[in-house]
Amino acid sequence: MIVFDLVCRQGDHRFEGWFGSSDDFADQQARGLIACPVCASADVTRAISAPNLGRKGNQIATAKPAAPAVQANAPLPPEAVAVLKTIALMQAEALKSSTWVGDRFADKARAMHYGETQAAPIHGQATPEEASALIEEGVEIAPILFPVAPPGKAN
Repeated sequence: MIVFDLVCRQGDHRFEGWFGSSDDFADQQARGLIACPVCASADVTRAISAPNLGRKGNQIATAKPAAPAVQANAPLPPEAVAVLKTIALMQAEALKSSTWVGDRFADKARAMHYGETQAAPIHGQATPEEASALIEEGVEIAPILFPVAPPGKAN
């Protein structure tokens, strides 16, 4: 089997096709049997691609240098630590002027969005489904990047 990178001229969609040989591709193309899977155009040609050349059987494989091992608990670079500290401080400052509404967050945010209650900064908990629904309704929300313990639950 041979794999060709193909492209349709109508929408410039790229895809690949598997053929028994170059002649099989040419025959199927001439008969109009090859079509773009995106737009169904039969105006398909081979795209420019690099050949995949195998190694000779009598060649010895050269060892590739090993990729550096990634440590699971490797320390972050100092720049990343500084950015995270800045974000944590900004979040803590913003939460000082915000009211904890717990698991009623979605209802409270929706009520403010529709003008049923006065707008005010709030934070609380929402399920992924509730958050998605709020976003779909156009309610402006943002996740809290660092976990926050509910009032009275912090150590």
